[in-house]
Amino acid sequence: MGDPSRVGEARRYAADLAQRLDFDAIQRGRLAVAVNELGNNLLRHARGGRLLLAARAMDGGVAIELLSIDDGPGMGDLQACMRDGFSTGGSAGQGLGAVQRLADDFDIHTRAGEGTLILARFFRDRDAGGGPVRHRNGFEVGAICVPAPGEQVSGDGWDVAVVESRVDLVMADGLGHGPDAAEAAMAALAAFDSERGALPGNYVERSHAALRGTRGAAVGALRLDAAAGRIRFAGAGNIIGRVISGVADRTLLTQSGTAGLQMRSVQEQELEWPPHAQVILHSDGVQSRWQLADPGVLQRDPALVAAYVFWKFSRGRDDATVVVVRRTDN
Repeated sequence: MGDPSRVGEARRYAADLAQRLDFDAIQRGRLAVAVNELGNNLLRHARGGRLLLAARAMDGGVAIELLSIDDGPGMGDLQACMRDGFSTGGSAGQGLGAVQRLADDFDIHTRAGEGTLILARFFRDRDAGGGPVRHRNGFEVGAICVPAPGEQVSGDGWDVAVVESRVDLVMADGLGHGPDAAEAAMAALAAFDSERGALPGNYVERSHAALRGTRGAAVGALRLDAAAGRIRFAGAGNIIGRVISGVADRTLLTQSGTAGLQMRSVQEQELEWPPHAQVILHSDGVQSRWQLADPGVLQRDPALVAAYVFWKFSRGRDDATVVVVRRTDN
């Protein structure tokens, strides 16, 4: 984000999105200030900065997430940078502290010399006291889905369903990128929507039939059972899963093939889901053999974890999607 006019463009887009989703005037105003502060922060300090904005269903309601990603100098003293009045760029130094106060959820990851990730989340529905309405279900889900450079739509898609102590998660990566790839991904998600409750292997087989007539897609499906502490996984094509914590790291690989075109008989994998392990599913827009240089990032909000994986390991030439699921104490 090297052009000051892009901050205004982002602010107008955010205002339009929030209005279409029936956010009230107070929340729209808070979101606009956050976009302005983070956008200007990128202009002043960032190298290769991005400001990403997305709406998603979350905690039984709707939220708008704002993500700032930059390869700038990072923050050597985060606490000092968060204090009002602190500035390294000649500004009033109100930016990060103001965004933290305005957002319903705020998280940040930074390392000196590496760059900074910032998440600000705004919920639509408010309680009588003006606070965000949440309906916790025992899981946290974070995601990032970014189209290939030069494209307006992503050829990737994902969806999640939470039922009691279980999460069903699917991801589809339409072949290539652009509108035709997006059409294939949407067909795969429509199959998931019509087959809620199907086991991963059954879903992948049904998506194979649903995608005939499209260009086809790589698909992956997970069932995460917190009560049993088990994971079931199936897929075709380059969708990759990781089960990762500070002490464990297991990879889930799909079999070869393309749903809608050619696919062998589906085989499910099953493995343990350790209590503190997070499950990360991503498309092949992200490198397949990545390692976290800073495992401490796993303690951050799942949306920030997903953004970190994209930030550090995106191939930079294709659609890229990362979804992170972890259990909470509820």
